[in-house]
Amino acid sequence: MSPTLDLKADCANCFGLCCVALPFARSADFAMDKKAGDPCRNLRADFRCGVHAELRERGFAGCTVFDCFGAGQKVSRETFGGRDWRGDPGVAREMFAVFPVMRQLHELLRYLDEAIAMPAAEPVRDDLREALDRVVRLTEGAPAELAALDVREVRGEVSVLLLRVSELARADVPRRGKDRRGADLIGANLKGADLRGADLRGAYLIAADLRNADLRRADLIGADLRDADLRGADLTGAIFLTRPQLAAARGDAATRLPAALGRPAHWPDHPDR
Repeated sequence: MSPTLDLKADCANCFGLCCVALPFARSADFAMDKKAGDPCRNLRADFRCGVHAELRERGFAGCTVFDCFGAGQKVSRETFGGRDWRGDPGVAREMFAVFPVMRQLHELLRYLDEAIAMPAAEPVRDDLREALDRVVRLTEGAPAELAALDVREVRGEVSVLLLRVSELARADVPRRGKDRRGADLIGANLKGADLRGADLRGAYLIAADLRNADLRRADLIGADLRDADLRGADLTGAIFLTRPQLAAARGDAATRLPAALGRPAHWPDHPDR
C-alpha cells in the first residue's frame, strides 16, 4: 500500500460509524434487526464495540467481515473535523449519509493502489495514477459534496481501468480459466479445480467447495465468498482479493494467500481436514 494512503480501518479514531450509519437484518450474520442511523445495542459510550471479542459467538459474524478501508476515521476526523454525532447531533444525518459514500471511495482506492503496484499494469499505470488522484480529491470534498456524489459513475469509470489491468495480469497464464464473471456458482463443487487466471469478477461462490482449488492469479473482485470452503486452496497472486472476502470464507493453515493479506483470526492454525 502506498504510504500516503490511509486505507486500514482505525476504530480508535472513528465514531463507530459502521455501528450506526449502516442497517442490518436479523439473519445468520446478525443477531438482530437494526435500522440505518440507529446505534447498535453493543456500541459503548466511547464508540467501541462492547462484544468485539465475542462477535461470532454472539451472532454478529457479519461485523467481523466488514472493512471500511479507513473511511471511518476519514469521515470522523477530517470530513467533519472531529465533531461526533453524539456530541453534535446536528451533524448526525449528514455524517451517516457521507460514510457509505466514503467507504466506497476508499474501496476504489484500495483496488487502484493494488493495480498500480502490479508489474503487468505498466501500459496503463499513468491512467491508474490519474484515477487514484481523482478519487483522493473526491474524498477531500465537503460533506454536502460527498453526500450528493454519484458513486456509481465513479465506480464505472474506475472499473474500466481495473478490468484492463486484470486482463494484462492474467494474459500469460497457461490454460487460463474460462470467463465466469458474475456466474452463479452457489454451492458448486469446484474441489481441486484449475481456476488459474479465471475471471471470477462478481461471481456468486457462496458455500462453494473450493478445497485445494488452484486460484492463482484469478480475478476475484466483488466475488461473494461467504462460507466458501478454501481449505488447502492456492490463492497466491489472486487479483483484487480483500480481507473481508477471506473473513467471510472458510480456510485453514494450508490455504495459500497473497503476501499482503493476513490469515483471518477465526481460521484454524492447522490443516483442517
